[in-house]
Amino acid sequence: MPEPIIDIRNLKKSFDHLAVLKDVSLHVDKGEVVALLGPSGSGKSTLLRCINLLTVPDGGTVRVGEQSITFGAGKGSKIPGDKALSSFRANTGMVFQQFNLFPHMTVLQNVMEGPLTVKKLDKPSARTNALALLAKVGLADRADYFPEMLSGGQKQRVAIARALAMEPAVMLFDEATSALDPELVGEVLNVIKSLAAEGMTMILVTHEIAFARDVADKVIFMRDGVVVEAGPPSVVIDAPEREATRAFLSHFNKG
Repeated sequence: MPEPIIDIRNLKKSFDHLAVLKDVSLHVDKGEVVALLGPSGSGKSTLLRCINLLTVPDGGTVRVGEQSITFGAGKGSKIPGDKALSSFRANTGMVFQQFNLFPHMTVLQNVMEGPLTVKKLDKPSARTNALALLAKVGLADRADYFPEMLSGGQKQRVAIARALAMEPAVMLFDEATSALDPELVGEVLNVIKSLAAEGMTMILVTHEIAFARDVADKVIFMRDGVVVEAGPPSVVIDAPEREATRAFLSHFNKG
């Protein structure tokens, strides 16, 4: 069996003595889509931020692809420098609740910026790739628009294209639809669904239960900083074994 593309072992993180992640372990295979479910404050977003080291864990090991970093007081653990952090993060693309687009740049320039400045790609290649990605997310006709001219759903699709422009091995979505008006959610979910169909490895923090059931290969339910239940959607969403999972899902219409 090939090694998982993401391997998280015994991850711990506290903020001001509050333990947000308590010995969390999980793995994600190449091409797998994993949905992280759970109430607010359960540690889902912190886990996602620890995977690409936007938040530095207090303990445990994070491996993405062939790069592995161990944190804590044990042997071989140290906080990596900026260069090592940048190299590690290059494996992951992250899409946040807020779009974080550069307001003074056009849509096309936003998508080109990372490859130009970080990967030192030549401008014609960066432009060609960016236009192809905008077409992929259904925004080829908005290339010369500025972010203020777009709807929330369009901004989020630009943010997805921008993350994809760095050619990450893994995409991380932190409640990518939670800031959108309900009528705009579907257009973003459709892009994520198409990425799943193409075999992109993804971890999604989401409250879209029906979408998670439809798209995810594995669902992980978290509460109070621990993994309560993990398995295929047919088990965790449709027939959960743990009372905490059942109580959480009872608040949603899963149809």
